[in-house]
Amino acid sequence: ITIRNRNGMLHNHNLLYWYKQLYTEQFGHVTDFTQKKILEVGSGTSPLKLFYPHVTTSDVMELDYLDHVFNAEAIDAFAPIPDESIDIISLTNVLHHLKSPCDFLIKASRKLKKNGQVIFTEPHVSVLSKPLYLYLHYESTDLYIKTPELPAIEGPLSSANNALPFLIFNGPWADTLRGTYTFSKNDRRYFSALSYMATGGIRRNFRIPGFLYKPCFHIDLALSRLFPKLFASFFIQVLTKQ
Repeated sequence: ITIRNRNGMLHNHNLLYWYKQLYTEQFGHVTDFTQKKILEVGSGTSPLKLFYPHVTTSDVMELDYLDHVFNAEAIDAFAPIPDESIDIISLTNVLHHLKSPCDFLIKASRKLKKNGQVIFTEPHVSVLSKPLYLYLHYESTDLYIKTPELPAIEGPLSSANNALPFLIFNGPWADTLRGTYTFSKNDRRYFSALSYMATGGIRRNFRIPGFLYKPCFHIDLALSRLFPKLFASFFIQVLTKQ
């Protein structure tokens, strides 16, 4: 499924444009980015390395275009990546697939240099996106969890709660990370409303002409930034290791 989705993504020019803009937003604040040691966790279909060839990719699944294969839940024990060797750990729509995102983030800090960063993008629940995630998205969205984790893991791509990171970082559960990372809502940026869905995502290609899609994307992005509680479908959060 992942290989099929990746092949489809590589032929979806609007989706690649969406990712390019996302990565610009994620890493635009990083000085000398091409000189940094970047680890992407949960690469899957991600096109990050297409835009930044120096990035080290990884996933739990064995895919022939990856640099490392390991279980993210045990990143602290993965010896091929030395402790305190990474400048930035990047994740795009990965945390909501992990059994315990908070535990992962604490373990991942072991691989970061001092003042290293985790930069992740996850679904944001707004007035617009809430019904989309609840009723139209193929992954589960549960807004009423009692603990900040998934109840069970059935396998790669099989377990998810789109709302999990949103609930963690908009509630008291985020405090469990404050002994490890420095972060605030000022480090958060909001990204896009409907422009991801308009590409068809990784499973479809709606083939909207680029000359129409690109200006609509920037209007969509502006709305998500100006009125995130109404329109934003994703949020980008930066965590800095203490």
